[in-house]
Amino acid sequence: MSTPFYVSPQQAMADRAEYARKGIARGRSVVVLQYTDGVLFVAENPSRALHKVSEIYDRIAFAAVGKYNEFENLRIGGVRYADLRGYTYDREDVTARGLANVYAQTLGTIFSSAAEKPYEVELIVAEVGNAPEDDQIYRLPHDGSIVDEHGSVAVGGNADQISSYLDQRHRDGMTLAEALRLAVESLSRDTNGGERTLTAEHLEVAVLDRTRPQKRKFKRILGRQLSRLLDEHAAGEQEKDRPTESTGESSGTGPSDGNGKGAGKGGAARKNGSGASAADGDEPESGAADD
Repeated sequence: MSTPFYVSPQQAMADRAEYARKGIARGRSVVVLQYTDGVLFVAENPSRALHKVSEIYDRIAFAAVGKYNEFENLRIGGVRYADLRGYTYDREDVTARGLANVYAQTLGTIFSSAAEKPYEVELIVAEVGNAPEDDQIYRLPHDGSIVDEHGSVAVGGNADQISSYLDQRHRDGMTLAEALRLAVESLSRDTNGGERTLTAEHLEVAVLDRTRPQKRKFKRILGRQLSRLLDEHAAGEQEKDRPTESTGESSGTGPSDGNGKGAGKGGAARKNGSGASAADGDEPESGAADD
């Protein structure tokens, strides 16, 4: 009789974690940012039918990367949990913290079970509050642990590089257009340091907007509204790259001295007449109706 092959529990868990991480890394990234009116979700997803970002309940949304069939099962389970709890008790009793705990128990049980493979998914559960300091964002890796995030978070693909980029540039009080610009810039960066061009067809964008009068704060940004916000992003980049006009002496606009130098009135006029750039006046219509 042959001796059974022995693997230490530590090695078995390490192998399962490595298996799950490799599956997650093959997926395109998702970025979640806080902005002044709520929480922004931006995913690189060319599919219009298979969503990475979805609504769970009134103020709660869900984002995921990895195997679609696995995180879709988790999403459906989260919706059922939220509906049942809200119906049995009260709608205010459905929170992102409670949902994150349910997901953590499910993922942890599957990860530690030797009877099935671990889920190749990483989740984000977010809830928008009445004020920015009340917003909640939780990241759940494949092993069922819970990480409380603030400001910004990225999962999937080259999440470490994207998270580092976001940590250096994200700030409190950003507008929707500014947050979307930062998210697109972070997703456009390749692992080798280059940049790609992401258009509206490559992106899935949604928000939890605290300013909406409805109880349901989730809204997808599609069509014309998304194109307009991306156009504002492109206009801002062009304005940022435009060279500053010279305010020095101008020839031929004022009386000339013996050396042929002008009095510089034209330069002074340009200097006094220069105002804020076109991008400074762009404000997103965060309360616009769904497209």
